[in-house]
Amino acid sequence: MTLDDRVTEICIVLLTGIGDVVHGLPVVNALKDDDPARRITWVAEPAPARVLREHPSVDRVIEFHRSLGLPGVQRLRDDFQGRRFDLTFNMQRHLKGVFPTLFSGAPLRIGLDREKVREGVWRFSNRHIEPGPWAHTQDVLLRFLEPLGIPRPEPLEWRITFSEPERAAQAEFFRHLPTGPVVGLVLGSNVIRKDWPAERYVELSDAIADRYGATILLVGGPAPREAAAARLILDRTGSRPISTLGDDVRRMMWTVEGCDLVVSPDSGPLHLAHAMNVPVVGLYGHTNPERVGPYRRFRDLVVDAYHDPGEAGDPARTAAREGRMSRIEVADVLERVERAFDSYVRPVDVESSTEIRT
Repeated sequence: MTLDDRVTEICIVLLTGIGDVVHGLPVVNALKDDDPARRITWVAEPAPARVLREHPSVDRVIEFHRSLGLPGVQRLRDDFQGRRFDLTFNMQRHLKGVFPTLFSGAPLRIGLDREKVREGVWRFSNRHIEPGPWAHTQDVLLRFLEPLGIPRPEPLEWRITFSEPERAAQAEFFRHLPTGPVVGLVLGSNVIRKDWPAERYVELSDAIADRYGATILLVGGPAPREAAAARLILDRTGSRPISTLGDDVRRMMWTVEGCDLVVSPDSGPLHLAHAMNVPVVGLYGHTNPERVGPYRRFRDLVVDAYHDPGEAGDPARTAAREGRMSRIEVADVLERVERAFDSYVRPVDVESSTEIRT
């Protein structure tokens, strides 16, 4: 098969994390828009796979239970039995993407260029996107459209969709919150070194509630360190935040979508907020915001402790920088919160308690 033939069955290998999966959504939207009859199967690990539920451009999701080791690989192989693909896009940099790429059996397997992958992953693709400089992750993934001759979509669309029961649950939850803006504070990420010190959320929560009459939601997953951070904040704050932590990814998604503003380190909820057009204050020190920060919009709300003062931003810097999240002070975050309320969110009139949320 060549790319001159009609490509109708495509396998996407983009396993984790949630933020990377979100960055893949404009690609599958463009593939579907180019040919609505095209069928797209996406391989993802269980938590990121939840993001793909209800998505209009994804026909089938195969979950790779990689944490199970060899039994997980065997289960993945069984899930591919009887399926035929014309083309597989391996969007992963690391070895974990090789198993689904090979199990797909696609005659064309397109991966990242050799300079952008590790562990010899390039050897398992028989075609690669054209080499180019490092760019924002969103721009890198959009380059997978080039071999099919599909133009870059403008504007980008993520099309995250919720079911009717999810919409009902969301409406019920937010209906019972006090009048005024709702601000979500994301307490953790998938890497502890990307997290902001938990105790600083105490002052931040109280200041936001006092200045803007906001209800504060604590957002996160079931990780013990996130639960510990939530307990610390709930014990020390006077603003009475509401914890929404849990292991339900879909609930986290509609919680984020219902917020007027989100404050988050580099995490899945940050990228979900951006994709759903929820203003987000991004806290960056460990990772490079030029490469993994909010894409295009809400860039003015990023707190950048990754770069040194006067250092030009460059997405080619892929290395993590240790110990920099602690450089972000509460005052730095509050300055961006103020900017967000001035530019994106209309605050509540605290004295009259009149709701003027967007």
